[in-house]
This record gives sequence, C-alpha cells and structure tokens, in this order.
Amino acid sequence: MPKDQQWRPIRGEGPDIVEWADDGCPGQAGTVVWRFDRQDNALRLGSQLIVREGQWAVFVREGRITDSFGPGRHVLATRNLPILTSLLSLPFGGESPFKAEVYFVATRLFTDLKWGTRHPLIVRDPELGPVRLRGFGSFTLRVNDPSWLIREVTGNQGQVNLQTLSDQLRNLIVSRLADSLGKANHSILDLAGRYDELARDLRLGLLEEVQELGLEIPTLLIENLTLPAEVEAALDRRSGRVFGGAEGAGKGASADARRSGGRGHLAPPLPPPLPTPLKTPLPATPFSPTTPQPAGSAPSQPDGPAPGPGRGEAGAPAPAAP
Repeated sequence: MPKDQQWRPIRGEGPDIVEWADDGCPGQAGTVVWRFDRQDNALRLGSQLIVREGQWAVFVREGRITDSFGPGRHVLATRNLPILTSLLSLPFGGESPFKAEVYFVATRLFTDLKWGTRHPLIVRDPELGPVRLRGFGSFTLRVNDPSWLIREVTGNQGQVNLQTLSDQLRNLIVSRLADSLGKANHSILDLAGRYDELARDLRLGLLEEVQELGLEIPTLLIENLTLPAEVEAALDRRSGRVFGGAEGAGKGASADARRSGGRGHLAPPLPPPLPTPLKTPLPATPFSPTTPQPAGSAPSQPDGPAPGPGRGEAGAPAPAAP
C-alpha cells in the first residue's frame, strides 16, 4: 500500500478506507502481522474497513484488544464496535473521530517451512549406546487466534515477519524432538520406518505450546535422521557381516586391513584339494583249487585232451628234428 494512503488524514468530505493490501512476498519474507498507521491513530465512525480473504483485523485501544473483524467489508459504527464504543463513550450513530490501532493478521496457510538441528542431538541407542543424531524436515504454519497472537507476540511492534515466528518454532521442534526420541526407545536402525509415527508424536507434543502463541502447525514432517559418517561406516561393515555371510565378512576384514595400512594380516586362503586319481580295476582271475599230492608221486594232469603231436608243453610248438 502506498505510504500516502497509510498516512491519509481524516477528511470531512467522505469516509476513510482502512485496509491492508498484503503485498508481502510469501515464504520466509512474508508478513504475518501488520499495523495500519494513521496520524495520531485517529479513525472515524462511518469509515469502511476492508478485510480480505486470509486476513483478520483486530482493534487495540491503549494496549487492550477491543473488537475484531473477519473477511468482508465493514462500516465502522457503534453497533459493530461495542467494546470500543463503551470505552470511548462514543455517541450512537455519530461520526466523531476516535483513536485506536488496527492490526491486520494474515491467517492463510504458510507452507514449506524448514526445520533442522544446528547441533547434533545425543541419543542413547539400546544397541549402539550414545550416538549423535541430526534431524531435518518441514512444517506448515497458520494463525488460529489473531487476538491471542497480538497479545502474546506482537506487543507494540508494528510488523511481525514469518521469519521471527518460524525461528521460534524451529527451536521448539528441535527441543521436543530430543524428548520424543528419548521416550520412543527405538533402535537407530529402526527409525527410518517410524518417521511418520515420530512426526505425529512430535506435533502432538508441540500442540499446547504452539497454541499459547495463537498458532497451529497443521502438518509436520521428518524427512531425514542422519548419523555421523564414522557410525554409518561401522553400520555398513556390520550389515555386510550379517547379511553377506563369510563373503561379506571377508570383504569387511579386507577393507579394515586396507584402512589400517596393512598392519592387520589376513590368513592366506587354503589351497584347493588335490584331485583323486582314478583306480583301474584289475582283471578277474579264475579260482582253481589245487589238491595236495603225496610226496614222491607225479603231479596229476588236468582233465582234458592230451597235447597233440608237434606241440610241446602248455601248447608250445615242439623243436624241429636235426
């Protein structure tokens, strides 16, 4: 809104218009609370109050919140300013000027706000013992009680940026994350499958504290929980031994030896067994029992035909005659 419109003096020729153009960029540079500045904070009955969608207007008189208006076009009159009228004793139906501050509050949903741990959290793991853990994620933010936000946060400030609120909420999220991890008593190895459960418990743990600021966190996400590099390397070696069997253990031991500069010696592998020679079976020999002969007797001849002429013993050819 141009500055000349913000400081527009009261004129008697027509009603004034009180509004907030909300030109702030969304995101971290967005504005949550903005005060309508007038000379001496002077307003007049009969002025038009324009409240856009996603806004809320709150009137403050001498530090006391009096009346508030939702989206729409409103004519400032005694009938819709009951508290302020009673405080100032304004004449009914008149257009007398009065002094009051008008705060506009953005009630739209602020999305894609990031949170993260600036320093590692010390978490006791049931298997690994104390470990350092970092966490990252995102959340959304909305004002659910504009009057309470002005009372508890804004004070006398003319403007409150989203950065101011998000920084305060990040500190709360990180603080409650450490409490949630300590109460969960889950192993670090099982956390990846419990992000949604941890985020839900974390958001519920923040509910009361955030409401005390007039705010709410509709969604909160845990995107990653990371361990130090040396702990991740140890877990990788451990998983290789568990899931890779002897091969994984050998690789892990070889890697340990390389990292130690060769100081750790590995036992040489056993040589392969020698091949077993094939055994050729011997030809079967017929069994022929012999009958013992008395002493001095001639050996018995085996049964069968006698050797023929011209044949020697055992069928060998006889020598030729001279």
